[in-house]
Amino acid sequence: MTVSVQRGIQNLIEQIDAPVASFFTSCVHCGMCADACLFYTETEDPKYTPIHKLSLMRRVWKQEYTFWGKLFKAVGLSTPVTDDELAEWEPLVYDSCTLCGRCSLICPVGNDIVYMIRKMREGMAASGHAPRDLKGATYRAATSGSPMGVKLPALQAQMRAAEKETGLEIPMDKAGAEYMMLLSSMEIMGFPEFIGATARIFAKAGVNWTLSSEAFEATNSGIQIGSRDIAAQLVQKVVDAAEKLGVKTVISPECGHAYTALRWEGPNLIGRAYPFKVMHILEVLDQLRAEGRLQTTGTEDARLTFHDPCQLVRRGGVVEQPRNLLNMFAPNFVEMKEHGIWNWCCGGGGGVSANERAKPLRLQVFDRKKSQLNEIGVTTMVTACANCRNMLEEGLEHNSMNVEVVGLTEMLAEHLAD
Repeated sequence: MTVSVQRGIQNLIEQIDAPVASFFTSCVHCGMCADACLFYTETEDPKYTPIHKLSLMRRVWKQEYTFWGKLFKAVGLSTPVTDDELAEWEPLVYDSCTLCGRCSLICPVGNDIVYMIRKMREGMAASGHAPRDLKGATYRAATSGSPMGVKLPALQAQMRAAEKETGLEIPMDKAGAEYMMLLSSMEIMGFPEFIGATARIFAKAGVNWTLSSEAFEATNSGIQIGSRDIAAQLVQKVVDAAEKLGVKTVISPECGHAYTALRWEGPNLIGRAYPFKVMHILEVLDQLRAEGRLQTTGTEDARLTFHDPCQLVRRGGVVEQPRNLLNMFAPNFVEMKEHGIWNWCCGGGGGVSANERAKPLRLQVFDRKKSQLNEIGVTTMVTACANCRNMLEEGLEHNSMNVEVVGLTEMLAEHLAD
């Protein structure tokens, strides 16, 4: 056994904490998690059953922590996990799981399968068994701060373009601002209209905000690949910038994973509480609405629906806020049959979108979203995650579907009252 494999197995052993052990012990093998996973429902391949993806970790748990498992291993009736098996399981763990949490939500005994997948990725990454593309994104995040390699000059160029378009100043490094806004690389390079939309809304609402030149990236590739050290490093960078500027609240952008990483994971990663709040942009906008500081005019007459980003809605709890905002100007808003915490994933979360190898499978499982949209017959789909937006556009184009995808912040800005 090579050193890297030994390190990976040892890391897997170390990841098997009390929750993981209790989840494996209490699993009743009911198979309900299979029907909650779009990778299984759209392929009908049993290897995509969520709990099956954890088979190697289950074997390690049995061999290291159970009486019969230890005995069987000692007498040769249970073989240790090999490097070849880790290589075989790597696509299952990284390509066919978006960490969406639907399997965890449906489990009748409350097992958090996403938590276990995250733990297994820690061992896989330590042994070198992670997708090449995700390794590259994580390396770029660790060295330059952005998984796409976006640096400050690129952001400044987009800021200048937004200032020219809106006639508003995009503040940067403003000490004492109430809010520090984060962005994802996808928004900066793919959907830069988000910057101008945010500036327009905040100007109308009288919000005191800023960007930071030292920490503007919200995406956390360390969590996606399974590297706690890198995840903590990326969170700490944001914390340091927020503390330096003395802001009261850090705003996560339209990126579901970034919100989960910073708000719910971050304090545990760095080992201390934040001296500021973390809110998603939709939480901030809905708060402004409730305070009467956000007024809209006109209506969006298209028949539209809302795609709930998994990390934001199912795992983050931001369920009513986007609907409150849509109801301000969208009289023809309709829900998909499965919506809110039960909505189906876009197919590209949890680092899957960064893995080009997974594209054929992503497009296959998009059939679930295709069916959802065909059931209600909409012309516009609104969402609040740049990664979801990118994956949805990819799937719609592949299926020749004439449905426009729009960010909610951007659409709201179009209906601002004068």
